[in-house]
Amino acid sequence: MWNRTLPFSRRQFLASTAAGAAAVAVPSVLRAQGASVKIGILHPVSGALSYSGTQGRLGAILAVDEINAAGGIKGLGKIDAMLGDAQSTPEGGTAEVEKMNAANVACIVGGYASAVCLAVSQAAARYDLPYVVDVGVADSIVTRGLKNTFRFGPGFGTISKVAIENLAAINDAAGTPAKTVMIVHEDSLFGSGLAKLLNAQLPNHGFQILETIPHPTPTRDFNNVVLKIKAQNPDLVIPANYYNEYVLLARTMQQQHVRPKGIYSVLGGAASSYKFVKEFPEAANYIMDCNHWFDPKNPKALELKKKVEAKGEFYTYEVYMNYSCVLLVADALQRAGTADRAKLTEAIASSTFSGHMMPYGPTKFVNGQNEGAAPVNTQVQNKDIKVVLPEKFAEAKPVFPMPA
Repeated sequence: MWNRTLPFSRRQFLASTAAGAAAVAVPSVLRAQGASVKIGILHPVSGALSYSGTQGRLGAILAVDEINAAGGIKGLGKIDAMLGDAQSTPEGGTAEVEKMNAANVACIVGGYASAVCLAVSQAAARYDLPYVVDVGVADSIVTRGLKNTFRFGPGFGTISKVAIENLAAINDAAGTPAKTVMIVHEDSLFGSGLAKLLNAQLPNHGFQILETIPHPTPTRDFNNVVLKIKAQNPDLVIPANYYNEYVLLARTMQQQHVRPKGIYSVLGGAASSYKFVKEFPEAANYIMDCNHWFDPKNPKALELKKKVEAKGEFYTYEVYMNYSCVLLVADALQRAGTADRAKLTEAIASSTFSGHMMPYGPTKFVNGQNEGAAPVNTQVQNKDIKVVLPEKFAEAKPVFPMPA
């Protein structure tokens, strides 16, 4: 964990102490000009999930900088971002909550991984510290009755339901060429929970699951997994894993010439990633995903995309989800008119925030879950990522089955 403010030198400290003493006689309106509100920005920026965590931090900082450049939060001052590293573990996330609470942050944003978010939400609840989840999709994060926890994006239940309904619709429109499925998933809370839902729901839509294959994160070799896929020859492969493993699985399938009728991801760690498409275009081509995504018809979303790419970075869902979450918190702070945790919690709970760039309905938190949040279906086409469903946000038609 580190703060964006560099440590004072002894000379600076003495100077600031003198200035602070002098300020006692200055009218309060002048002293208020230096006021700020502290927000914890927490992501796994080291360890197995460091790429996604770093992307999430980027999005949050871009929002903080934008808010501060516009003058900050009216009546409260600029945002002082306290940055934390969850180190890709629940324990790391919990340790950062303790530091942030001691530093008197008004709120925490981030977490990324479900297991980290679950631990962070529990730790933050001990201090009635508002916590806005950026990505973590396990529904248990928001079903434990924690009044301090709010998830801006959709969870497992919503995502799996939409993903399977859309898969069935795409398959039916193509004349039902896909009947058999193999699922490959990472074995933490995210992948295991999703695989369980897929196993329960896919048969109801006429799909036969040939095998479900778990793997740890990190995994450095998918040759044996791909040999199993090759031997059983499923019509569909459904991966549910984080970025590095997803890329390695897709590349290994390409190298072993395993090409099913479709690779249909649900929360695929790389399937909706410009980085994957740019670096491995052949392995990525025609992969579909049901995932977090931005509204491609939203001018603000496209403006942020240009800003991120101008920095030499990829516009991943971690970026715009964290960007949106910080704006959500800023809106709640503005309405609350205070950094008091209880009042900020109330303001977030009653949020109708619409200044985001997601393909969502109106923001409405019910038991901590934003009921307006929904995923979309994307597909890699012509070395780009296109929204293919729902039609309201679509830029292209789905191509299925994948061309030989």
